[in-house]
Amino acid sequence: MQLLFEEGGEIRAGTVLAQQGEAYQVELPAGKRTKVKAKDVLLQFAQPSAMEMVRQTGEMTAEIDLDFLWECAPAEEFGFAELAAEYYGADAGPVQQAALAMALHGNPIYFRRKGRGRYMRAPEDQLKAALAAVERKKQQALVQGEYEEQLKALTLPEAFRGKALQLLFKPDKNSLEYKAMDAACTALGMTPMRLMVAVGGVESPRALHEAKFLADCFPKGTGFPDVDVPEPPADLPVADVQAFSIDDVTTTEIDDALSVTRLGDGKLRVGIHIAAPGLGIRRSEPLDAIARHRLSTVYFPGDKITMLPDSVVDRYTLQEGRTCPALSLYVTIDPNGVDGLTIVGSETRAEQVPIAANLRHNLLDDIVTEAALAAGTGDYPFRDELTELYRLANHLHDERQRARLASGLRPEAHNRADFNFYIDQIEGGGERVRIEQRRRGSPLDQIVAELMILANSTWGKLLADHGVPGIYRTQKAWGMHRTRMQTYPAPHEGLGVAQYAWSTSPLRRYVDLVNQWQIMAVAQHGVTAKLVAPFKPKDADLLAAVADFEGTYAAYADHQSTMERYWCLRWLKQENRDRMMATVLKDGAVRFTDIPLVTRVPELMQAVRGTQVLLEIATTDEISLEVSCRVLEVFAGEGAMPDEDLDADEELDEASAEAAADAAAEAAAEDAVEGAAEGADAAPEDADSEASEGDQDDEASAPRDTGANPAA
Repeated sequence: MQLLFEEGGEIRAGTVLAQQGEAYQVELPAGKRTKVKAKDVLLQFAQPSAMEMVRQTGEMTAEIDLDFLWECAPAEEFGFAELAAEYYGADAGPVQQAALAMALHGNPIYFRRKGRGRYMRAPEDQLKAALAAVERKKQQALVQGEYEEQLKALTLPEAFRGKALQLLFKPDKNSLEYKAMDAACTALGMTPMRLMVAVGGVESPRALHEAKFLADCFPKGTGFPDVDVPEPPADLPVADVQAFSIDDVTTTEIDDALSVTRLGDGKLRVGIHIAAPGLGIRRSEPLDAIARHRLSTVYFPGDKITMLPDSVVDRYTLQEGRTCPALSLYVTIDPNGVDGLTIVGSETRAEQVPIAANLRHNLLDDIVTEAALAAGTGDYPFRDELTELYRLANHLHDERQRARLASGLRPEAHNRADFNFYIDQIEGGGERVRIEQRRRGSPLDQIVAELMILANSTWGKLLADHGVPGIYRTQKAWGMHRTRMQTYPAPHEGLGVAQYAWSTSPLRRYVDLVNQWQIMAVAQHGVTAKLVAPFKPKDADLLAAVADFEGTYAAYADHQSTMERYWCLRWLKQENRDRMMATVLKDGAVRFTDIPLVTRVPELMQAVRGTQVLLEIATTDEISLEVSCRVLEVFAGEGAMPDEDLDADEELDEASAEAAADAAAEAAAEDAVEGAAEGADAAPEDADSEASEGDQDDEASAPRDTGANPAA
């Protein structure tokens, strides 16, 4: 005996092997055996065999006209055998009945299942709507297939124009375009990003990396809403100084300037003048909301995304020839104290400061040398002032080194180069990248570095002494602790200071703007400052700002590293460099000599750190940001550095980084370990591991201005 039965939502045929009460042991045509309950049996028949039944009903079902069948069906509920008699005639046999059952069961658009073997035809209006939907899906499948074929031929479908970035970063996975792209990627063995670049949906790998960052961090765009530029108080006193700044030639957010005044008793008064947007911007106002959302300026080669609107930056930047609102720290120095140069006092003021000049590293680094300062020679602006400031900077540096040594750290190293990126537009379109070295630790670097550290440390103490909360950066020398941000003071042993609060870059870091508000409250209200300061102790908004800043700052730094690595790979191709010198770091990681690029070379896994090697550049990939190299020559013993020297070279030199960030070189600021300057390091953990014991800082990846085309 043969059975037609329903199992698992499908109609099947099989041969009965045995029957026990209301259950059958059935063998399917494929040989599988199953147990079938009597209530699931639709039809019993002797002939044909189950296998033949499946074959014949398959052919017959394909020939059934579903529209005619629907017309033949009664309006009320019916059984499949009843409709078979109507459709095929009263003598419809098992094959015809089974074929009709399968047609009814397999077309739910036309017929609704009401029970085992029982159906009801769909209402006419619903049938028409369902058929229209089926036709739409059929047409969509054809369109999707056409898109897929074009993509596989590396041609961009017209419908994809203007949608590529959305498909990559905010896709509607139910759209035809996304499904076609996904299928084409599977067929070609490519990632969606690589495919969109290959077909021209994304202009270039550069555009791809920048678009990904913007989608993640600026999904609503980088523009600013219309805001009024706030003015500082009109009654600010004007300082009796002629201040000057020291920055890279491309710097526009000039945060700090310096001045030197000789006092009548032989002492000096050194002024550290910080741009003061905090005098105009108030907490909870629209500009605060903008800065609170962005948290920092984003730097990357060739461009930047500022924290504040250009109009606000222009109003508060310390531009030469203007008298600018500033928060000033005045430090009184006795050059001839009992123990040599001595700091005998300090004072903080909110005031207007005349800016006499904006000095530029590019023009002065080769002139303002250590020898020239020691001899008092040379023809350059503010020579006498720079001589005094360099003497003070050396004193401050020595004091910090003694504190570092007491914490078990080596002295800071300044023997590694910074790299500035300049993106030039070339005639006829296109871009050309210049990567220029600037040796860190020049006298101008050290002047700005030490005075910014002094300001951040002094103001951090000022807040602590008055019980006013601020945002501090702290670090323990032992255990290779990374720098932390918190709202109460603690030592920063990596820098060798008792406390450290970022306060000297309020135009481009929200942390500094917050601290500036708090410092101004102390400067203006003294012992009652904690009652009037914008942020009170344990303020939830202050704690949230700290947490948000660290995550956002890291994301900005990652993008900068990504773009620096991209431009390094572009430079290799642009300069046709197929060979490069490099220094072995650790576990096969190498650092190129002429550009800030780190990669892994498996052949060098066992090489001694500091070994100099000549590499052949095999391939570069500007999408994955990978470079493949092989070793041509190893200069064992000729260029290798002793371990302790390499440690010093790789040590996290935060003093220079902090200072460069705060002033002299947005073009090299925040570059604390090789992981930052070397771009999106193929082995960032190795870059970190090279840091000296205890002085390891997440500032390695902090954003900095690596040089932009001034015309861009």
